[in-house]
Formats: sequence, C-alpha cells, structure tokens
Amino acid sequence: MKHITLIAAAVAATLGSMAFADGHEANPAVKARQAHMQLYAHNIGILGGMAQGKIDYDAALAQIAADNLAAVAAMNETTYWIEGTAEGTKALPTIWDNMDDFMVKQDGLTVASAAMAEVAGTDLASLQGAMGDLGGTCSACHREYRQRN
Repeated sequence: MKHITLIAAAVAATLGSMAFADGHEANPAVKARQAHMQLYAHNIGILGGMAQGKIDYDAALAQIAADNLAAVAAMNETTYWIEGTAEGTKALPTIWDNMDDFMVKQDGLTVASAAMAEVAGTDLASLQGAMGDLGGTCSACHREYRQRN
C-alpha cells in the first residue's frame, strides 16, 4: 500500500505541475483530466497488449503497470470534472447531468484496477482473467460519457 501511495503522490505532483505550466492555454482541470486519462491508457495498453499476446508477458512489467493503474484509479478525480469543461474534449456534457452515475463507474474502475494489481504479476492467465472486468469498466463509462471519434 505504501508503494501505491508513493506512486499516487508522484502522479499528483506531476499532474499538478503540468496543469500549472499549461494553465495559460487551457483550463488546468481539463489538462489534468486529460493527463490522468493518458496514464490510464498507457498502463492499460501494457496490460491489454500482454493479454492479447501483442506484448510478451513479463510478470514484473505487468505488476508495475497494474500497480500504476491502481494508484491512478484510486486518486480522487472530482477536481477535474468541473461543469462546463466538456467543450474541446471527448467528455460529453451528460457527465454533469449524471455525476453520481459517473462516479459510480469511476469507483468500478478503482475496484477492477485493484483486482488487476492483485494478480497481474502472477501469470498470464490471471492477467487475462482480470482484463475482462477492467475493460468492462472502461467501456461502461466511455459508452455513456465519451464522444466517439
């Protein structure tokens, strides 16, 4: 748990400094939100690549990606989701009409990420088994609250 707390603190410091540095160009909350999503995508990309056989399974790397993902998912995102900040992003304005549901979906990602962190470094089959719930939580939120390309 100490490891996850340290990772979360480092991520928060990085996101905070990025938001401060880029604050002139865009809302700092939007920049932080987008950086947070990039961290999700990066770590899920590693895990998904292994689960699909596109990346060779590496227990140590899988555990790092899963621990990072769990730390990022455990962060409280409420300061990123300021009403009126959907314009120019992939966030749909319905997020703010359904904030309770949106946060329930975020909690689902937190639970699925923690479950992945429990098994990712064990073996490929365990990682693959946890991937369904993890992917399902991402899809549930994106279906309702993210613009399609």
